Amino acid sequence: MSSRPLPVIQLRVPTDEDALAWHRVFDDPEVMEFHGGRSAELSEYEELTARQRKHDAERGFCFWTMLDEDGEVIGFTGAQPWPHESFGPVGEIEIGWRLARSAWGKGCATAAARTTLERVRAAGVERVVAMVNSRNERSIALARRLGMELAETFTTPVSQQQALCFRLELA
Repeated sequence: MSSRPLPVIQLRVPTDEDALAWHRVFDDPEVMEFHGGRSAELSEYEELTARQRKHDAERGFCFWTMLDEDGEVIGFTGAQPWPHESFGPVGEIEIGWRLARSAWGKGCATAAARTTLERVRAAGVERVVAMVNSRNERSIALARRLGMELAETFTTPVSQQQALCFRLELA
């Protein structure tokens, strides 16, 4: 692991305006390679940010908007209840991250994910999972840097891709 210090990342509950910012920073085929290959429609980000505000109000955590040192939106990270009922770690709390291409390789996801773990632990969450596409080497490496261990594998119902489920006990 690099000895350079991790960047200072700010996390905030997503605002209405963040739906547009997420849409903009994720409008990159490389960023979306493991999420369907292209950015979702703006309306999907509007729904997602609204759902995250609800999670934060009810649970004290959500997928927060990530801001860099200059206050620019560079993605999201955080935790939410696993959103699917038909596959995966149903009933568990999922941590996740997605960054603008310009933020890759700088330690932003690591810094933000570590803050996420502190916040969900403080909210009383006893364990978390991270679902990662089996080809997503960067996210697999991050899950391992966080101390997560591979627990299960799933085949996603739509894309029929292999997803790795990493788990970390927090309690």
